[in-house]
Amino acid sequence: MTFLILDSLAKRFGDFTAVENISVEIERGEFVSLLGPSGCGKTTTLQMIAGFVEPTRGKIAVDGKDITTLPPEKRGMGIVFQSYALFPHMTVGQNIGFGLEMRRVPAADRKKRIEEALDLVRLSGLGKRYPRELSGGQRQRVAIARALAIRPEVLLLDEPMSNLDAKLREEMHIELRGIQRQLGITTILVTHDQAEALTMSDRIAVMHGGRIVQIGSPIEAYERPVSAFASGFLGKINAFAGSVLRKNPRCCEIQVGDRIAMVPHEGREVGNNVNVYVRPEKLQIMPVGTGHVNGTVKTRVFLGSNWMLEVESPLGLLRVSQPNLGGIPPGEGEQVGITWQDDDLRVLAVEASHG
Repeated sequence: MTFLILDSLAKRFGDFTAVENISVEIERGEFVSLLGPSGCGKTTTLQMIAGFVEPTRGKIAVDGKDITTLPPEKRGMGIVFQSYALFPHMTVGQNIGFGLEMRRVPAADRKKRIEEALDLVRLSGLGKRYPRELSGGQRQRVAIARALAIRPEVLLLDEPMSNLDAKLREEMHIELRGIQRQLGITTILVTHDQAEALTMSDRIAVMHGGRIVQIGSPIEAYERPVSAFASGFLGKINAFAGSVLRKNPRCCEIQVGDRIAMVPHEGREVGNNVNVYVRPEKLQIMPVGTGHVNGTVKTRVFLGSNWMLEVESPLGLLRVSQPNLGGIPPGEGEQVGITWQDDDLRVLAVEASHG
C-alpha cells in the first residue's frame, strides 16, 4: 500500500532550480535512499518532506493526508541530522526525551519510552551520561533513539553516518537497517555514499540535476543503469564506443573493436552508434591471445579483498577488479588478455551519455 507520496515536487530559489518534478510513491515500511552528488537536490527534497523548506510546486501526502503546508512539528516525522544536533548541556536521557516533553507526554510514559529507545539502540544504562562522554557511534545512536522515541510515522536520515570512520560506518549500516526492519518504519535516507545506499535500501533513487534519473532496487540500479550518469555514479564503470550491426527484440549485435558482441538492450532505443558499459568486476584477466582483447597492465593496486588493475587496450584504459584469492595477478608492464560475458555488457545511446 502506498504510504508516502511525492507528487510533482519542485523547489526554486530565485532563478536556481534545486528540485524539478519529483514524483515518487513509497510503501509503508519501505527504506528508500536518495543518492547523488552534492548539489543534486536530495537534501532539499528531504527538507521539503520534513517541512523545513516550502515547495514551489507539488504535493506531499502521508497515509492519504496532504501535509504539504503543515509545519514540521505537525508532520509526525523523526529526523536524524548529519551533525546529530544533540544538546550538549543535556544528558543522553534528556536528549532522547526532549521531543516527548515538547509533545507533553506524561513523565512516567516519557521515562518508559526513553528506556525503550535506549534499549533499541543498545545504549541501556547510559542515560545519565552527556554527549561529550560518548564515542561518535554512541552519539549517533542517541540521535537515532531521539528520533524514534516520538514513534514517528516516517524516519528521515540526512547523511547521519558521514562523520563516522569507515569501519564503524559499515557496522552502523547493518545495525540501523536492522532497527528499521524491526520497527517497520518508513525511512528515507539522503546519502552520497554508494555502499550505504546499496547496503540499506529497498529502493535507490539516483538524483542528478534536481531530478530522479533512476529508481529501483539496489541490484536493478547497479546492474541495469538507464543512463551514463547512473552507471558511473553507482559504482565504477568501463565505457567504450560500439556500432550496432543488427538489433533483435532482446539484444544488439554490436561491433566492439574487432569483436562482435551480443549486448542486451532491455528495450531501449539505440541508434547506430552506442556506448557500451561493463563493470570492472565483470572483466577477467586471461593469457595473451585468449581473451576478447589484449592489453598492457599500467597500474596494479592491492585493496585487501580485491586487486584493481588498469589495462591499456585498443578499447582504451580498462579497469579490472579481481578478487583476492591468495594469488598475485600480472604486474605492471605485463601483457594480458581481457575477456567478458556478453550478458554483462550494457548498451546506451550516445546521446544518453551526458546523464
